[in-house]
Amino acid sequence: MNARHCSMRLAALVWSCACLQLPVAFAQAGDAVATEAKRRESEQLYLRMHKVLSHPRCLNCHPKSDSPRQGAFERPHVPAITRGPHGKGPAALQCSSCHQAQNNTASGVPGAPNWHLAPLSMAWEGLSPGGLCRALLDRKNNGNRNVEATVKHLTTDELVAWAWNPGADPSGKPREPVPVPREEFVKLVNAWAKLGAACPK
Repeated sequence: MNARHCSMRLAALVWSCACLQLPVAFAQAGDAVATEAKRRESEQLYLRMHKVLSHPRCLNCHPKSDSPRQGAFERPHVPAITRGPHGKGPAALQCSSCHQAQNNTASGVPGAPNWHLAPLSMAWEGLSPGGLCRALLDRKNNGNRNVEATVKHLTTDELVAWAWNPGADPSGKPREPVPVPREEFVKLVNAWAKLGAACPK
């Protein structure tokens, strides 16, 4: 076999190998595109969820200070109160002393089961959409909740659900609920998680 023949056979072999690798390369590129598309869709779903998570109905119970906030303008709690050792108020005046398991229509005091502040590690005030998302998923600070547990908390917890049924203030004026209907929010949360629970950068 002469050198020219060997060279031709080698070139053919290289070409065959390259042709065999092309489908794999195209498949990998397609997978990367699909993964990126899922991530972007998940991010967009989160941004719609963020309208709820960043609303005063949520932020008032996720303050970065030692006291809860009140109302649409996030004013300091009246009477002045601190979170106490477990986020349920000081020993002499627990949150449950005023906040019962449901809204009090006579006094205007809001209520839901297990009324309390989120821990300081879950303070959301001042966070960007991406920052709040990452805090939500940070197991070191969110009560060791994985994505599944986070979805359950957001979609079934009765205290979270209060944001859609905040009752009326002491003057009888209805409080503004969060801006996304609860049924829609539940669908958003589940779809966001199913696509990978991506956070905006």
